[in-house]
Amino acid sequence: MAGWTRILGIDPGSRVTGWGVVEASGPAVRYIASGCIRTEGEDLPVRLREIFTAVGAIVATHQPEELAVERVFVHRNADSALKLGQARAAAICASFGRQLPVHEYAARAVKLAVVGQGGAEKPQVAHMVRALLQPPAPLAADEADALAVALCHAHTRPLGARLAAATRLRVVRR
Repeated sequence: MAGWTRILGIDPGSRVTGWGVVEASGPAVRYIASGCIRTEGEDLPVRLREIFTAVGAIVATHQPEELAVERVFVHRNADSALKLGQARAAAICASFGRQLPVHEYAARAVKLAVVGQGGAEKPQVAHMVRALLQPPAPLAADEADALAVALCHAHTRPLGARLAAATRLRVVRR
């Protein structure tokens, strides 16, 4: 895990999509940039195009090496979950030009990785993101959530690398 790896975290939404870029090297993580993509109007395909275009510009500007995205869950409203899934897909597809590995995390896993409690509230997550990354300006809620997804991936990567190495060893020994 030598060197720094740039990670783009995405908190998808059809109205507001948060994004955050961090760099990770082992346990060290540093803030690079973050923001929100705010879409206008009622026409979903137009909003999806705005998300796609904006994430594409973020990828071109910040050149991440990995993408971490919050997984969609269905709570009560299936229509909202479908729109959220489409916004998520637009963001993921915008990264295809760089062929980034995509890593998905459930909201509970993100909260557990950042706060230490899977049932943490949004203000707790935002507080820990600010404490861990010390961004230069206040963060919008969706922006903090996207940075939390990136932090979750940054904290999870070393274990994933060890598991992949162990799996390769098992395959070779057979």
